[in-house]
Amino acid sequence: MRLPNEKYLAAGAAILALPAAYQLAEQGGEAADHLDPPARTSPSADATPDAPADIADVFAFHDDQNVVFILTFAGPQATDQPAVYDPAVRYQINVSNAAPRTITNIPIEIQFGEGASASDAAFGVRVRGLPGVTGDLIGAVETDIVQGGVRVRAGLFDDPFFFDLQGFRDTLSTGTLSFQSDRDFFAGQNLTAVVIEIPRDRIANGTNLIDVWSATNRLGGQL
Repeated sequence: MRLPNEKYLAAGAAILALPAAYQLAEQGGEAADHLDPPARTSPSADATPDAPADIADVFAFHDDQNVVFILTFAGPQATDQPAVYDPAVRYQINVSNAAPRTITNIPIEIQFGEGASASDAAFGVRVRGLPGVTGDLIGAVETDIVQGGVRVRAGLFDDPFFFDLQGFRDTLSTGTLSFQSDRDFFAGQNLTAVVIEIPRDRIANGTNLIDVWSATNRLGGQL
């Protein structure tokens, strides 16, 4: 799998602080999501938006055995459009499981690459920094990759985010709450995502809360 040079000049980030593994809904943080910041990622503000580097959302949840992290990006887009795999963008899921909760204790790095030869046009994904996994986890996109008790899948997904954009705009313009629970701007739209399932005991640190946030770096250039 061919990857670009390691040097990079600029970064764009979205931050979402979540006590993911134990008290998911009790604390939030500042976040940038779909088409944020508009000057870099929105087609209405930039004729050539950097969709691959645009983080949509970060999700974190758990059951008794596993913690699941989901990083979504390059959306929303029509269902007839392919997934977006840009080898020049590096994605990072940052996990903090100890005080002061703003320092990354478990950095998980994700990067896509093209086939190893000119005749191999398929994309692959490399994930490094997975707790309990020796070396990098590498495999094809749109497949489940399992190694060392960790499962990863990168590919095209239905956008899981729900938001009534029309209701939001109507509320702003009229001052009256106008949201409808059955009106979802993201319904019927896709994006690209990386889903990572990790044994819970590799993330947990006693009774500490777990914070999760993500960032993108475009390698060898500027956003």
